[in-house]
Amino acid sequence: MTHDVHPTTIRILLADDHALVRRGVRLILDREPDLEVVAEAGDGAEAIAMARIHEADLAVLDIAMPRLTGLQAARELASVRPGVRILMLTMHDNEQYLFQALKAGASGYVLKSVADRDLVAACRAAMRDEPFLYPGAVTALIRNYLDRVRDGAEAPEQLLTPREEEVLKLVAEGHSSKEIAELLFISVKTVQRHRENLLHKLGLRDRLDLTRYAIRAGLVEP
Repeated sequence: MTHDVHPTTIRILLADDHALVRRGVRLILDREPDLEVVAEAGDGAEAIAMARIHEADLAVLDIAMPRLTGLQAARELASVRPGVRILMLTMHDNEQYLFQALKAGASGYVLKSVADRDLVAACRAAMRDEPFLYPGAVTALIRNYLDRVRDGAEAPEQLLTPREEEVLKLVAEGHSSKEIAELLFISVKTVQRHRENLLHKLGLRDRLDLTRYAIRAGLVEP
């Protein structure tokens, strides 16, 4: 008897910069008959490259990755592979990340510490277009909503555009304008314009200032 692929197999793109974590997550997913990891990536930029090649239904992205964070990769994936569902994987029970993840289009947010318990359910929920949040995240969302209602205000819009934020992260990581241009599929001239805009907008002087800002903004790890 031949073993056919499960009729509704969910094809997964998995991105995490720690090979050991990737292996652990892959083991959790591949144990399930309806889940299959079809591609792995070590950072956000690689995840986008993989999404161009592989047909994936769902991307499971670590939030803190080099070159492009999971949040930045999520925004890019929306244009590269429209319709792909996105789950964020994180070590941090961090409200700020949670809100950014939801804003970037993620349908779920899973803590690595309980991935063996939550991840499979989160994958299936994402494919049903249902949000998946761990209990603490639900509390944070409700509290945030109630605070905004009480203050009669929405959170202020972000200072930087998504593209400026991507350029900022890559500059802070020490990439040259040429490397940034290749990674983001834009011209060197455009990269330089973004750098000038960043310095002007943030009132900063040089790359060192930009790097410090990127660390404070949680775009790169110190």
